[in-house]
Amino acid sequence: DLILCLLSDGFPNFSLFRCDFNSSELQDIEYIYSEFYNKLEIARFTSSLGKYVGYTEYGVKQANYWNSDPAELARRRLEKETYCKPSIDIWYQAALDKSAAPYVRIHSETRDSGGRRLLVCSVYDFYPEDIQVGWLRDGQEVTQDVTSTERMANANWYYQIHSHLEYTPRSGEKISCVVHHASLKDPLITDWDPSLPESERNKIIIGASGLTLGLVLSLAGFIYYKRKAQGRTLVPSS
Repeated sequence: DLILCLLSDGFPNFSLFRCDFNSSELQDIEYIYSEFYNKLEIARFTSSLGKYVGYTEYGVKQANYWNSDPAELARRRLEKETYCKPSIDIWYQAALDKSAAPYVRIHSETRDSGGRRLLVCSVYDFYPEDIQVGWLRDGQEVTQDVTSTERMANANWYYQIHSHLEYTPRSGEKISCVVHHASLKDPLITDWDPSLPESERNKIIIGASGLTLGLVLSLAGFIYYKRKAQGRTLVPSS
């Protein structure tokens, strides 16, 4: 959008140029030029109509005046091609045709004391924002007990979304989070691993290693003590 402002006796008079589009094709672009006075839109030109429409008494008079000027209408009609099209092409080249693939993390939370659990599939850093997130349980789509957050913007062109599955665990089952996105050639399927997370496994490994080292040192000390005791010579008292 482009806004041009003028002040007249304390009342702001400004013009607004706008391009609405859903592709870079010329037929999918709508050029809109609006005239405002004292915060009120008085007249508007749209490329779909090819002429001005007035919204106030003064705006109607202005619209009729502009519509009677072939040069004015020709200039406005041309701005769809000279102003909107080049700007939209730049947007598509710079950002709108780009995409960023998401990455997925799944974690589990205890839901209640009855054994119900909550799986959370967090999908981060994807663009564009249109995305589908679902669940598979032993290869079958899950349609119940599934909720999702809205797509949330990260203020850096990327988005995130979080899907929740409430379930009762079954032995040997396989649960997966499925993501469909424009950046992906095939759906991104991430399986839930119910084993301990890496951080917890590291804690156990470190703890077990410390215990083993302690036992080894204790055994070495005991052997050393026994050898020293056996090497002593007893001297009879007189």
